[in-house]
Amino acid sequence: MFNLNNPRFVGWSNYRTIITDPGFPRLLWNTFVWIACSVAFQFLFGLILALLLAKPFPGRGLYMGLVFYPWALSGFAIGLLWSWLLNGQFGIVNDILMRLGLIKVPIGFLSDERFAMFSVILVNVWYGIPFFAIMILAAIQSIPNELYEAAQIDGAGLFRKLFYVTLPYIRPTIYSTILLRIIWVMNFPDIIYGMTRGGPAGATNILSVNMINIVYYRNNFGLASALGMIITAILLVFAIIYLVLLERGEFEL
Repeated sequence: MFNLNNPRFVGWSNYRTIITDPGFPRLLWNTFVWIACSVAFQFLFGLILALLLAKPFPGRGLYMGLVFYPWALSGFAIGLLWSWLLNGQFGIVNDILMRLGLIKVPIGFLSDERFAMFSVILVNVWYGIPFFAIMILAAIQSIPNELYEAAQIDGAGLFRKLFYVTLPYIRPTIYSTILLRIIWVMNFPDIIYGMTRGGPAGATNILSVNMINIVYYRNNFGLASALGMIITAILLVFAIIYLVLLERGEFEL
């Protein structure tokens, strides 16, 4: 057990241990893939969903409640739920695919390295879409109707209204939500930990999941703390670069 009554100073030893670990480059790559794919598809589908929900239609309130429901659930609970649904032996997803004739043998979605990362990202995308949809929908509803009326008079079609009215107007919301979501996804080990705990063979192991594994399986609080500081430093650098580019107006839709 870790002796909290006998701490000792080890200098930069924990940081060197992490950075020189042969598995550290793969941890960084997995984290990058996890963030990039999750946030990109969450934003894309969240934007589409917000555009669809912007116009009133019968049953809109009920439909919005059902669509936004995943966001109200615990990430760890969702991970456990999907680990059962995607189980390679008795998962309902394999059963449906086999009944439809799409596959002949069950797929090890979470036990096969070829499918594990794709599976956890797919679940995270499903989980995160409501966040973007809620934020973007609120921004769209704040757009004055006069802008659309002026665009209509000028002969603008659906796509021209989208790219010349809607997206420019909600651009600050898009930037801020993407920044927030990147930070959250990087610090969001719940789904991966509930589904794979970083496996198989480290295929879904990202920095935040590895930090938990270090604590629970190695009882090395010092090493986990050093990894936490590395995560914080990466996010801080990213946030500074992002805000500087935003201030300079480098991002244009």
